[in-house]
Amino acid sequence: MTDSFARYPSLAGKTVFVTGGASGIGAEIVSAFAAQGSRVGFIDLDEKGSAALTGKLGGEVAFEICDLRDIDALQAAFGRLKAKLGPANVLVNNAARDDRHDWRETTAEYFDDRIATNLRHQFFAIQAVAPDMIDAGGGSIINMGSNSWWEAGGGFPAYATAKSAVHGLTRTMARDLGDHRIRVNTVVPGWIMTERQKDLWVTPEAIEKHRDRQCLPDLIEPVYVARMVVFLASDDAAMCTANNYMVEAGSI
Repeated sequence: MTDSFARYPSLAGKTVFVTGGASGIGAEIVSAFAAQGSRVGFIDLDEKGSAALTGKLGGEVAFEICDLRDIDALQAAFGRLKAKLGPANVLVNNAARDDRHDWRETTAEYFDDRIATNLRHQFFAIQAVAPDMIDAGGGSIINMGSNSWWEAGGGFPAYATAKSAVHGLTRTMARDLGDHRIRVNTVVPGWIMTERQKDLWVTPEAIEKHRDRQCLPDLIEPVYVARMVVFLASDDAAMCTANNYMVEAGSI
């Protein structure tokens, strides 16, 4: 199937930074850019998974271990990736955790931690790489949203709140950076069949209910999210900014 996917000459040799790149959707994004001939640097907490992915892909792929809730550590990790691969032309703010939590038991500390895990680092990642994009005369930033709040999904109010705020971040930064030809967009995945989802929440009953919500009958594999990200990073999407790009099979 991958042989039929598009190749984008504009991505060859570009430097791409990805957060949360060791597994799931993030690993597919890293792999997709590596296949385009990009230099890819990613950040993750999983050292074993990061090393395995880097070894599998070869080429100009590097990683840094970092807890992105620590903003100083996050921006320092980007600095080390820059030293290895050059300044970023593309940033993919992918890292997130959709841990379930009951609204009745959610503490202020837990809520703040979910915001730090799912939202705050996206802004500070942009802050870290945007100056180099300005110097280069342009760039592409892709923030990962979620259709969970579009669907009015329950069971994770702090996560849904953080993900809904990603859209506001995208639109305001698209305005602030647009004069520098830096494009900022949100990719909105539906229920993507990552190993984490399969291990924790996929059941026959849940799948049957979810299929009823989708227009298309097929479950969504992570590779299709990566394909949207790669398109938005390429020059083919030169006039795309400040918008949402859904990869959710028409889920309602």
